[in-house]
Amino acid sequence: MAFSIKALSFSHHIISGSTRNPNVDTKPAAASVVSLPVIPQTPSDSAALTIKKPLSTVKSPVKTVGKTEILKSIPGKFGKFGGKYVPETLITCLGKLEAEFNLVLHDSEFQEELATALRDYVGRETPLYFAQRLTNHYKNSHGEGPGIYLKREDLNHGGAHKINNALAQAMIAKRMGRKSIVAATGAGQHGVATAAACAKLNLDCTIFMGATDMEKQASNVLLMKLLGAQVEPVDGTFKDASSEAIRAWVGELETSYYLTGTAVGPHPCPSMVREFQSVIGKETRRQAMEKWGGKPDVLVACIGSGSNALGLFHEFIKDEDVRMIGVEAAGFGLDSGKHAATLARGDVGVYHGAMSYLLQDEEGQILGPHSIGVGLEYPGVGPEVSFLKETGRAEFHSATDKEAVDAYRRLCQLEGIFPALEAAHALAYLEKLCPTLPHGTKVVVNISGRGDKDAAIVNVSQY
Repeated sequence: MAFSIKALSFSHHIISGSTRNPNVDTKPAAASVVSLPVIPQTPSDSAALTIKKPLSTVKSPVKTVGKTEILKSIPGKFGKFGGKYVPETLITCLGKLEAEFNLVLHDSEFQEELATALRDYVGRETPLYFAQRLTNHYKNSHGEGPGIYLKREDLNHGGAHKINNALAQAMIAKRMGRKSIVAATGAGQHGVATAAACAKLNLDCTIFMGATDMEKQASNVLLMKLLGAQVEPVDGTFKDASSEAIRAWVGELETSYYLTGTAVGPHPCPSMVREFQSVIGKETRRQAMEKWGGKPDVLVACIGSGSNALGLFHEFIKDEDVRMIGVEAAGFGLDSGKHAATLARGDVGVYHGAMSYLLQDEEGQILGPHSIGVGLEYPGVGPEVSFLKETGRAEFHSATDKEAVDAYRRLCQLEGIFPALEAAHALAYLEKLCPTLPHGTKVVVNISGRGDKDAAIVNVSQY
């Protein structure tokens, strides 16, 4: 893949364009600015490098095994996606982080400490719960239908899957001698998880959060503060908070640690998040074997950047008989312009340090995403999720705000479980999926977080 570099500065690459995926419903983008690194005195971080050359003409480092394309061992690359689109000042820091990450993967003492913390502090393993009444809801007139199981990540300490990764990365930060943690959060679940991990490990913690998100998720803001974190409001939403967190980290590279909770950003960040979330899928495989003596037939998870979906999917990627379904936020509808359906309406580009699918306009400017599930409001997805889309290994659909609210209420009333509005998008897709499945199909839905944080939003919803 060739890029024509028009200009180069310490902080940004100005690149004129090149490739575009003909299968996505957006117009080509003009020359634009790669928005990471975002450090002081740089232009707006709303622009992105857009790729215009047909993706099929770009050679990807993959080999085909049956119907599944499996990556060769190229760290940080998933086909053409991923990488490190950052200035030289960050390369050394990211290199040190990658080296430490590779060490802890094979460090028995670290792994034992993490396993103990996940068991005794987080509360793992989480149940694989058979939702009997939800299953009955989807039976047809002959009493036939799929069996619905819920992976209860909402029962983790902090109320979401985010603690799996936050705790592990905080442990790495302490090993590296870092004294302070900076992070960004959308719905507040990663913020709560990071604040809890920092309290446990005696690390200073600063959480950046969009001002509008702070209003919507006030209960999580309170929890972060009670856990000792400093919560910094940022004009905008999660994407803006992410940029501010990166700025803060860049200013103190030797003493601070940027703890990402999303499967986006420069390598090794997406791989670290996926690795520490993969405990979800590993438990699911073992629990399925114990419950019915086999694997799940279908896995369903909501898609924001991809952390909870990859946590469930990764264990089963090579199991071609396991169907994997990601559900994006369609907001007011895919044609409304008010959605966060990056894979349905996005283009390939570079944002926050990696190549992936992005929501952007014809000028390459990042579009503001919308979802009633605040944690899904990010204008991109991770490189590994992008790769799963391109190879066809996973399929991706969407659910509107109304469908998510209906699914939230449905699970409350049928099972007595409050799902996060983010996870409710995955539940919403069952309405379309279940009538198409053979009787007895085993479906696992990842309940990525609990939804008491969203009760007020649902209560005043127009739907």
